Amino acid sequence: MIRFILNVLWAICGGLAMAFGWFVAGVLLAITIVGLPYAGAAWRIAGFALWPFGKEIVRREGPDLGTGALGGLMNIIWFILAGWWLALGHVVVAAAEAVSIIGIPFAIKDVQLAYIALAPIGRDVRRV
Repeated sequence: MIRFILNVLWAICGGLAMAFGWFVAGVLLAITIVGLPYAGAAWRIAGFALWPFGKEIVRREGPDLGTGALGGLMNIIWFILAGWWLALGHVVVAAAEAVSIIGIPFAIKDVQLAYIALAPIGRDVRRV
C-alpha cells in the first residue's frame, strides 16, 4: 500500500512528466536508424520513471546486444552524447528533494534514475 501511495505522489509531483519526456526521447531515437538501439533503453527508463517504487535496476545477464563489448561501446557513446547531462539533472533534482524528510524516498529514486541514465544499455528494470 505504501508503494502505491509513493508511486501516486511521484507521478503527481513530476514523475508523469519525466516518464513522458523519456518516452518522447525514445520515439525520437526510434525515428533515426542510428538511435534505434537506444530507444528500448529510453522506454525502459520511462516505465521506471513513471512508477519507480517496487522496482529495481539490474544488469542483464546472458549473451545479447547490450551485455557484451558492443553494449559497452554503445554505453560509452550514450554517456558522451546524453548520459552525463541527464544523470546530472537527476542528481540536481535529487539534491533538492533530499532537503526534506518527505522527499528522501523521491531523492533515492532520482539517484537510481541518474544511475540508469549514465549507461542504460545492458540494464533492465524488474519488480521487487
